[in-house]
Amino acid sequence: MNFSEIERKFLVIGDFRPFATSSTHIAQGYIASGNGRTVRVRIRGDKGYLTIKGPGDKTGLARFEWEKEISLAEAEALMKICEPGIIEKTRWLVPAADGKHTWEVDVFEGDNAGLIMAEIELESESDQFEKPSFIGPEVTGDRRFYNSHMRRYPYKLWGEENK
Repeated sequence: MNFSEIERKFLVIGDFRPFATSSTHIAQGYIASGNGRTVRVRIRGDKGYLTIKGPGDKTGLARFEWEKEISLAEAEALMKICEPGIIEKTRWLVPAADGKHTWEVDVFEGDNAGLIMAEIELESESDQFEKPSFIGPEVTGDRRFYNSHMRRYPYKLWGEENK
């Protein structure tokens, strides 16, 4: 069982939808967050998940992650005790050209509307991948783009100089 997550995050600057194979609505809340650690509840489509994440390494590329599928009823009950600020987004899946990876493109809604971000999970920090034309600047390790941060300080409050 692997408890480490290695991912890179990027802003999206172009149209990815022609390449997407599916999309799912996601609502997520945080039961606890602080010091780089989070306990998150997520409703993705008709499924629920409970996730615990540890602090990232100094690059922000790797961090501890444990996730367990829970019932939709359990997830809905846990959402009621979350800290203020629910993150809502639609996640689009875009197969990478290499056939090995999948880009997860999140189109944020509500207070984070206007932000579109993509992430790619890797097997190792040296894992190679090709960036499609819709991928823009990398934001891996930039805490402003952590969902737990955007819950407290949403994208709509960022000044133009911070976007």
